[in-house]
Order: sequence, then C-alpha cells, then structure tokens
Amino acid sequence: MQNPAPAAPAATDNPYGLFQALHEGGVISWSVFIILVLFSIGTFYILFTKLLQQQKIMTQGNKVRANFWNSPSLKEASTKLEARSAYRSIVDDALIAQDQHGKLTDPVDQHDWMANSLARSQGSISNRLGEGLAFLATVGSTAPFIGLFGTVIGIYRALIKIGASGDASITTVAGPVGEALIMTALGLVVAVPAVLAYNWLIRRNKSIVEDLAAFTNDVHGYIMSAGAVKPKLVGAAPATKSAAAPTPRGTEPLRTGMTGTAAQADPTTTR
Repeated sequence: MQNPAPAAPAATDNPYGLFQALHEGGVISWSVFIILVLFSIGTFYILFTKLLQQQKIMTQGNKVRANFWNSPSLKEASTKLEARSAYRSIVDDALIAQDQHGKLTDPVDQHDWMANSLARSQGSISNRLGEGLAFLATVGSTAPFIGLFGTVIGIYRALIKIGASGDASITTVAGPVGEALIMTALGLVVAVPAVLAYNWLIRRNKSIVEDLAAFTNDVHGYIMSAGAVKPKLVGAAPATKSAAAPTPRGTEPLRTGMTGTAAQADPTTTR
C-alpha cells in the first residue's frame, strides 16, 4: 500500500504589513486609518464635483461670448442661458435690481444701486465656487500630522514589546518600527493629492471669477446706457477706413514736372 504524498506546506502569512500594523496598534491605529481613508474619499469627491461645476460655468461663458450680446434686449438674451446657471443668475439679479430701483421711495443713484446689486450677485457665485476648498486645505495641512500620531503610537507599543522581551537586536526592532512608519506614509499619501487639488481648483476659480467680473461690468454698462454700450460682438467685421478720409499731407501723388520738395514747398498750387 502506497503512502499518501506529503501535503504541501501551508503558505505562511506575512508577519509585517498594513493590517498587521493596525492589529498591533489597536484602537488608536484603526481610528487613525479610518480618518485618513475618510479624508481621502472626501478629497476626491470634492475634486471631481468642483471640476464638473467649474467646467459647466466655463461652458456657459463660451456661450455668452458667442451669442449672448446678439439679442435685442437683456431679458431676451437671458433666455439663451441655462436656468440656475451663474451667468443667468447675474442677468436675473440685474433685471430685478433695475425694476426695484423704480420702486424706491428714498432716491438712490441708479449707478450705485445697480453696482451693489451686481457685486452681491457675483459674490454669492464666488462663495459657491469656494465651497469645499477649506476641507482640502484642512486635509493637506493635518493629514501628515495625523499619520505621524499613528506612527508615534505604533513605535511606542513596539518599544514596550521589545523591552518586555529583552531582545533589542535589529531583527526584533526593524519589524515593529517599520510597521509603525506605515501610518506616516498613509498621511502623506492623503495630504499630497489634497494640496495639489486645492491649488489647481483655486487657480481655475480665479480665472472663472475674472470672467464673471468682466461679464458683470458689461451688464452694468448695458443697463446704464439703455443698451447703447455693450461688448464687441464675436465675428463682427472690423471697422474700415472711410473712403472720404483726407489724405495726409505729403502722401498725395505728385503732378507732372514737380518734385516732392516743390510739392511740399507750395501746397496751394492747383492742378
């Protein structure tokens, strides 16, 4: 009777690693890990939602530059914009402010009233663009320290175990200390994307706010001039020089038998 083949040795679990470090660190290490994971999820959620919001406003800005000012009136032009959009909100607030000014019992200069109303509308949009950026700044500044806190606790526990065992060799020290340093690495992994996303979104917001400010100024000038002042239309032909414009002196064709010097010396000579 043949003896059964010897069973393959079971694969040994990795004694070092993230989950081993969390198990050794206890409640504190798990708490730090969960906080960092939540920070990372919140960072990418805010990044993608803000990019979508910014892209939507940029697309609206392109539409405004293309055909908004071609309309005969501001109210009709507002119908070309999407409802509840940033540019539509500025136009609607301008029309409301224009209507409200005629109902004021205490006379207020229309220029100041319109300027304050448009500034309030633009400020509201800027505040919505900045929502969530404070979270990114907080994650970028605190995540490394939270990870460092987990590392300190891990090293503290590792040193206690080493002291209790009485063995301070490099093979005994390297494993637990290396596990504790994983928390510092996790803190950096969470912080770096948050800082990059914050700086990128801030730069895009600045460009969007500048475009909104220019559009707000155009709307203000349009209303104050009763439609006479508005931006240059896209695709409009440049102004050409009038055919009746006078010819600068010295550039007219010379008559027969007269040099350029003589023509300049006697400009009253007739043909």
